[in-house]
Amino acid sequence: MRESRPRRTHARALVAALAAAVLATGCAAGAEEAPAALTGAVHAPYAVPATSLVDTAGEPWSFAEDATADLTLVFFGYTRCPDVCPAVMSTVAAALNRLDEADRERVEVVFVTTDPARDTGPVLRDYLDRFDPSATGLTGELDEVVATGEPLAVYVSDGQRLPSGGYDLETHSTHVTGVLPDGTSPILWTQDVSAADLAADVQALLGDDAEALLEDGLAS
Repeated sequence: MRESRPRRTHARALVAALAAAVLATGCAAGAEEAPAALTGAVHAPYAVPATSLVDTAGEPWSFAEDATADLTLVFFGYTRCPDVCPAVMSTVAAALNRLDEADRERVEVVFVTTDPARDTGPVLRDYLDRFDPSATGLTGELDEVVATGEPLAVYVSDGQRLPSGGYDLETHSTHVTGVLPDGTSPILWTQDVSAADLAADVQALLGDDAEALLEDGLAS
């Protein structure tokens, strides 16, 4: 009978340990389910412009009417850009490759050229196919491109001619803009965003907690 007491004590200790483990597991699961903060810069929503540009097929395209995907990622750049533009587009492509097929189909990528004089439809299409064949390329008159960027806080230089005979096209904003189907842009990512962080934000913005995450980001 004396031996039964330590056995009972051991059994009670084992039950307590198991209960603690179950409780800890439940807390960990709850922590994983809690939405993480967005890494992109959340701001007061910008209204998308009604400016009409032209896609690579020669058809008119505007953010006000055609940005209907659950999330549209927008970048302004030019095909002759030697460094930043291809780096950003590579990051966007890598981020979207991290999504499952269902989420990937809910996201559209739009590239607006800041060098419309040289970035014709075929030139844009060839360039974008290297990163994402489904991406939409837009061109138009330079003043239309400038007017399209302004409401999205995207600066585009006026393409002043240089003494060498070329154009100064390196001065343009390099962030990626997120556009929602309600016609607003509430978030942007800098050119240094990682593919992993961008992918995580995209997944979050496609989820049920997107509105709460944007509100939290705006308040912080």
